[in-house]
Amino acid sequence: MARSKEFEENVVLEKAMKLFWEQGYEKTSMTELVEHMGIHRRSLYDTFGDKHTLFLKAMDQFHEKVCATLVGKVKRSKTATEALQHIFSFVIFGDEDSPSGCLMVNSAVELAMRDADVDLKTTELFVLSEQLFKDIILWGQQNGEFNPDYKASDQAEHLHAVYVALRVMTKTSMRKEKLQRIADVSSKLLSK
Repeated sequence: MARSKEFEENVVLEKAMKLFWEQGYEKTSMTELVEHMGIHRRSLYDTFGDKHTLFLKAMDQFHEKVCATLVGKVKRSKTATEALQHIFSFVIFGDEDSPSGCLMVNSAVELAMRDADVDLKTTELFVLSEQLFKDIILWGQQNGEFNPDYKASDQAEHLHAVYVALRVMTKTSMRKEKLQRIADVSSKLLSK
């Protein structure tokens, strides 16, 4: 008779995600994963496969979590400017219980050039993020907040580049006030 699982998959996957997020793929050992997740090595392999498969599932978990958070913030915004402020605040200040930076950006830097699966996942998320910026910019152009003289897609590319750069800079000792100024200037460049 097979033993029933003694853990909730999403809970232990969240723990793995945070460890990968904090340390990166290469630096995180299977022993650390087992200890941090609080499950047996055999259970890890039976449930999630090998380290690489677990990492890809952790990336998916991160993707779902961040997308839901950002889309929720945008939907609750009254204006396009407010939506951008919410996104940049989330990037700069994050959640108290989460590591700084971004698992997807970190993974792109660490692995995308040599891991096709990671490259695909990070590129997909970057495309979605850029589309979110484009939708916000179109909203702002339609309601008169943003300058309609530039294509929304071009401006979205620029904002996404700033977004990724801010994700990287949050992992440094750079002051949050400086990061906020960068975000504010980027938003103001859209204005009429």
